[in-house]
Amino acid sequence: MQKLAQSDLYTLEAYARERIAFRARVLAHKQPRIVHVGMHLTLVFEDRLTIQYQIQEILRVERVFEPGGIAEELEAYNPLIPDGSNLKATMLIEYPDADERARRLIELHDIENRVALQIGGCAPVVAIADEDLDRSTDTKTSAVHFLRFELDAAQIAAFKGDAEIAVAIEHPAYCERVLVDAAGRAALARDFD
Repeated sequence: MQKLAQSDLYTLEAYARERIAFRARVLAHKQPRIVHVGMHLTLVFEDRLTIQYQIQEILRVERVFEPGGIAEELEAYNPLIPDGSNLKATMLIEYPDADERARRLIELHDIENRVALQIGGCAPVVAIADEDLDRSTDTKTSAVHFLRFELDAAQIAAFKGDAEIAVAIEHPAYCERVLVDAAGRAALARDFD
């Protein structure tokens, strides 16, 4: 998937005009790319459009219009766009109550390294977490992580074929497995093109 360039982005003025329609388009596009793994963990599989939206929103909120500032955001977010042999996801650990969230983030230490994609009978694809920077400490995990699932040719072929696709987490404090539905599978399969 092609990385974003400054020429792919709306100017602040154009984005102000297009934002409502663009946001609606992105939210509809994102729906099949969201996988809830149990009650408290969500994976949002990113692609070029979802990352463009994130960058556009940052530029809008921070009023960034200078080429250097735009280049910094592109440099920070382009690595989250799939490269053709992988899937990339933002992992969110969600507990609405702040006190419970603080306790759970301690209990869930290292969970980001225990997320796997299961593709039919292929070997599990364990996520590579937080390549840009460590988000966890020695005692607790972060509520947000960035994951990369690197697939080989056989796994990609099985993914595009009819193999069952699941996301599984095997952690002492959180053990869940969920199947990716047909709409999600179709959306994610396009990331390999």
